[in-house]
Amino acid sequence: MPSGANRVFLDSNVIISGLLSAKGAPRIILDMLCLHLPNLHGLTGEYNMLEIERNLTRKLSGALPVFNEYLPRLNLEIIPLPTYEALAPWFGVTVDKDVPVIVSAINGMADFLVTGDTGDFGALMQRDDLPFRVLTPTNFVALAGELLRQ
Repeated sequence: MPSGANRVFLDSNVIISGLLSAKGAPRIILDMLCLHLPNLHGLTGEYNMLEIERNLTRKLSGALPVFNEYLPRLNLEIIPLPTYEALAPWFGVTVDKDVPVIVSAINGMADFLVTGDTGDFGALMQRDDLPFRVLTPTNFVALAGELLRQ
């Protein structure tokens, strides 16, 4: 990864949405990451990968081969599952099921956490005390032009 690259952590819903639809901001983000641009580096968590595989297997088993084929093109850095000790201080910040996402983004030294889950992450989008910005896919795509010119 080039030094100075913007580290973009993708929540599970962004990856799934981008795979299932050829249109929209999630697909644009996946396509940008497939280009291996020098100032964008994609990340996700092992927790997210497990969630993606579980959801695709349970609800959209036909999409699992597409996911397995597309994943290597993204060249995502996979952040290991966080320890309970790392999770504990973050319980109560958002719903418990999303705490591993936040901690994985922190452990991955993300600059941005991109999620379509505005219900659970919406309040975090307003905070400036996190080590990363929380953005919707649409907001990240709007910012991407500026990032790519850096």
